[in-house]
Amino acid sequence: MVGWTLMIRSAPFPDPPSTSEIEPRILVFGDVLDDIIVSPVKAPRGDADSRAVIQHRAGGWAANTAAWIGSTGVHVELVGRVGVGDVQRHSQILATAGVHPRLGYARNAATGTVVITLDGGSRTTMVDRGASAELAVEEITAEMIDGFDVVHFTGYSFDVAGDASAVRGLIARIHAAGALASFDPGAVGLVGEIGAEAFSQLVEGVDLFFVTLAEGRLLAGVDDPDAVVRKLRGRFGVVALLLPDGGAVVGRRGAKTVHAAPVATRSADPIGAGAAFVAGFVASWVRSPSLAIAARRGTKLAALALATVGGRPAT
Repeated sequence: MVGWTLMIRSAPFPDPPSTSEIEPRILVFGDVLDDIIVSPVKAPRGDADSRAVIQHRAGGWAANTAAWIGSTGVHVELVGRVGVGDVQRHSQILATAGVHPRLGYARNAATGTVVITLDGGSRTTMVDRGASAELAVEEITAEMIDGFDVVHFTGYSFDVAGDASAVRGLIARIHAAGALASFDPGAVGLVGEIGAEAFSQLVEGVDLFFVTLAEGRLLAGVDDPDAVVRKLRGRFGVVALLLPDGGAVVGRRGAKTVHAAPVATRSADPIGAGAAFVAGFVASWVRSPSLAIAARRGTKLAALALATVGGRPAT
């Protein structure tokens, strides 16, 4: 690995672990956050104190995805940034989940925080990206990508209002290294913020493209899930759409659309289901590129996430 240094405000990321055996390798790039999950016991009333169950969990869309990939046994590394005092804590949590962490730190920003309020099956999310906001797409160099089969990133991995050429440059570097580019918008609000067409152009050409039904409808301009997949697969390689009930619709150019039924589960909370679906799909794909098998493994992991409190596997 060629040595490299980040901007002065941040620390360099550690080098990856050495691997002597040939195995699939996935690199995930993006946000590492702390989640505060609030479940009100009763509906809040005016200025009165409201009872709630409040849980603290490690989170971040990219970090959650990496943790679910790690749970499958596939080699996965995560590049991210946290506050200076949290590198060891988050690195240990990720390592316990089977992830090889490569965390840098921001000198002048704390670890990002997400406050999630659950109300039955719905949720309200407030995000302060903190140190993760200082992570730049340009920092994922050709040297870092070398040797990986898939490089996965999310809409939270970059500044959607920033330079679009930087994102397209990342995709070009991934392809030049012989890897697949995998992308998940992460939230329909990000798509709406930049605009559907501009967002599609930003990441056009990625090999594995993951969307929820809401994101897919906004990007494709059609409502039917199958129509969404057919429309988007003209701009991307594989398009995998996670349905609200936990099922999936998956397609690629020149292939028959695949449907995966939802897996029955008891829902603890909806956090992490999308990240788990992506993880199950990608971890399966690097071992055997089958639409049907990858979709099924994705829905199974999504069901497991629904039955787990927080966005990561229980450890």
